[in-house]
Amino acid sequence: MRKLPQLREPDRFTGWLKQIAVRMSINRAVRRPLETVRSHDTFGVIASNTENPLDDILRTERADQVRGGLDRLRDLDRQTLVAFYFEGRSLKEMSDELESPIGTIKRRLHVARNRLRDELTHKHPVSCAG
Repeated sequence: MRKLPQLREPDRFTGWLKQIAVRMSINRAVRRPLETVRSHDTFGVIASNTENPLDDILRTERADQVRGGLDRLRDLDRQTLVAFYFEGRSLKEMSDELESPIGTIKRRLHVARNRLRDELTHKHPVSCAG
């Protein structure tokens, strides 16, 4: 409602509001907010551990592979990925901190993700049986 004065054509309110909701949803999904800690009682049955030990081992192994891939990246790529994905910083926060335009931060994230993917696939290539 804070942006209501920006609406120039009142008969387009529905579409205008929908666009705001869509953009906010995309921003929230992209930012991936930090998870909140909840008591096990909050979720009741869901809190019960249904995973087997193999799932835990595989998750740990994948995390180790990602950490290793991050370690092999250049400092700027690693810092960019860690700030966005692990520390939950927004593009705006990163832009201010690094004194770079948001477009540059987006490009750095894109390039860093591709380099991390390359590190992970070159170390453990996926083979196709044929």
